[in-house]
Amino acid sequence: MSELHEYRVWAPTAARMRVVAGDETVEMSQGEGGWWHALASAGDYGFQIDDDDAVRPDPRSLRQPNGVHERSRAWDASAHGWQDAGWTGRPIAGGVLYELHLGTFTSEGTLDAAAERLDHLRSIGVTHVELLPVNGFNGTHNWGYDGVAWFAVHEGYGGPDAYQRFVDAAHAAGLAVVQDVVYNHLGPSGNYLPLYGPYLSSEGRSTWGDHVNLAEPAVRRYILDNVRYWFETMHVDALRLDAVHALVDQSDLHILEEMAIETAALSAHLGRPLELIAESDLNDPKLITPREAGGYGLDGQWSDDFHHGVHVALTRETEGYYADFEPIAALAKALERGFFHDGTYSSFRGRDHGHPIDTERSLSWRLVVSAQNHDQIGNRARGDRTTEVLDESQLLCAALLLYGGPFTPMLFQGEEWAASTPFQFFTSHPEPELGKATAEGRLEEFEQMGWDPAVVPDPQDPQTFERSKLDWAELQGEGHARVLEGYRQLAALRAELEALTDPHYARNLVEADEQTRVLRLTRRAGMADAVEIVLNLGTEPQTVPVSRRDLRFQTHPDVTLADALTLPPGAGALLA
Repeated sequence: MSELHEYRVWAPTAARMRVVAGDETVEMSQGEGGWWHALASAGDYGFQIDDDDAVRPDPRSLRQPNGVHERSRAWDASAHGWQDAGWTGRPIAGGVLYELHLGTFTSEGTLDAAAERLDHLRSIGVTHVELLPVNGFNGTHNWGYDGVAWFAVHEGYGGPDAYQRFVDAAHAAGLAVVQDVVYNHLGPSGNYLPLYGPYLSSEGRSTWGDHVNLAEPAVRRYILDNVRYWFETMHVDALRLDAVHALVDQSDLHILEEMAIETAALSAHLGRPLELIAESDLNDPKLITPREAGGYGLDGQWSDDFHHGVHVALTRETEGYYADFEPIAALAKALERGFFHDGTYSSFRGRDHGHPIDTERSLSWRLVVSAQNHDQIGNRARGDRTTEVLDESQLLCAALLLYGGPFTPMLFQGEEWAASTPFQFFTSHPEPELGKATAEGRLEEFEQMGWDPAVVPDPQDPQTFERSKLDWAELQGEGHARVLEGYRQLAALRAELEALTDPHYARNLVEADEQTRVLRLTRRAGMADAVEIVLNLGTEPQTVPVSRRDLRFQTHPDVTLADALTLPPGAGALLA
C-alpha cells in the first residue's frame, strides 16, 4: 500500500471537492472555515472543484514539476539536512544588498550556478543577496513578476531542493538571503485561485491585474503563511515586498503591519533577525516608522529619489519622471533628507507627492537605494544600462555615493564591473495572444516617457532573454577590471570608516554648487574623524578646498590633492 498524504485546500464556495492523486480520486470532507481535507496517495496531485473534472493545481503547491497548469507534487521540506545551524543572521543595517535575477545571473540560470558566484559578491562587500521572484510562472523564463504559484520555486531554477542548497551556501559564505515576493497581484497565466475562492478583489485593479482581496481573512492568512514559509521553511533572512502601494487594504490593521507583527514574533522564536523591506512609490515614512509611533513597523523601504538624483546628475537625462531632478540640489536634498519629493510638486504625477521623513528620529539605513536596479534598467525602452553613456570615472562616482552615502546600498547584477549586457524585459508566454498583449502594453507605457517605441525589443523573442544574460568573461577586460577594483576598494573603506555607516541624518552635511556642479557630502560618526566625499558633476575641471588631507579613493587617475583638491570633469574623491 502506498504512503498516504493528508491533503487540505480552502474552497469556501465549493459544494464538492475531490483530490486526484496518481490514479486515485478521493472525495474530500468539508471542515470549518471553508477548508476541505482527505487522505490519499502521496505524489503528483490536484483538485477537482464542484462537478468539474478538470484537475487543478494546489493553491499552496510546494512543487510544480511540469508547469503551473499541471498537477502539483507533494514535497518534503524536512528531507534537506540543513547545514546552517551556526548562522545567527545579518540585519541590513550597515549592509550592502545585491539584486540578481537567477535566469540571467549565470549562463546556466540556476540556483546551483548562482551559488558558485557567492565569493565574488563577498569581494565587493555584499552582505545580502537579493533574489528576484522565484515562484512558479508559466513558460521557461520570466522576470518573475508573473508568478502564480507563490509557495513553489520555478523548476527551471532547480526547484525547492536547489533553493535550500542555495540558502545553505549563502549562509556558509556569511551572506544573508533576501527573497523578492509579490503579494499585490498574480500573473495572467495559470492563476486558478478564483476557482477556489474569493482570492481577488472585485473592486479595482492595478496595471498588473486585479487587486488581491485583503478584505477576506483567509486570503490575508494565505499571504502571512507565505511570509512564514520563506522565513521558517526556507531559512530566508529578509523579504523584499514588491509594490506595496498596490496593496489595497481598508482594515484597521493594515496587512503590512500584520506582516511586521508576525515577522517580529517569528524572529523572536527562531532567534535570528528577520526583516521586511518594502518597495513603495509613495515616499511615505509611515512604512518604516515603528508601530509604537503609529507606523507599520517595516525594517526598510526603497527610495527611488536617490536613484533619480544620481542618474540625472551623471547622465543629464530629464525625460519623464527624471524632469524634477535636474538641479543637483535635488540629489543634495535626497542625500540630506532621504526623499526629494516629501510633499513637493511632482511634474510627472501632476500633483504634490510624498511626506517628509523625521530625520531627528529615523535612521538613514532604513532607506535602500541604488544607482541601478532591475526596474530602472529593465523598464527603459531598450533595457540599457548607464554603462552605455557614462565613462569609468562617472560609474565610480555613482558607486562612491552608494558606498559612501548615508543609506543602505543595493547593487544590481553586473554593475560592479560595468557590465555591457542590457537587462531587457522578457517573457515566454506560451499563449500567443498573451504575448502580443504584453508587447503592446509595453509600447503604451513608453509613450509617457517619450521613448521611441521602435527600439523596444519584443519581450517574447528568446533573444531578448539571451541578450540579458551576464557575460562573466568581461571581468577579464581592462576597463571592467578597473571598475571592479574600484568597487572592492569602496567596500573596504565602508568596512573601515565608521562614518560611512553612521545612521544619523544630522551628522551629514551636503553642499551643492549649481554653477560649478560640485557636490560635497561630509559624514561624521560620534568622535570619529569626518569623511569628505567630493564630486565634480560638471564639464570643466574644478579645484575645491577641502578640510581632510588623506586622499583614500579617487574615481579618476588625474584627481590630485595639494593645497586643494583638483577634480577632472565627472570625477570624485573620498578623503579622511
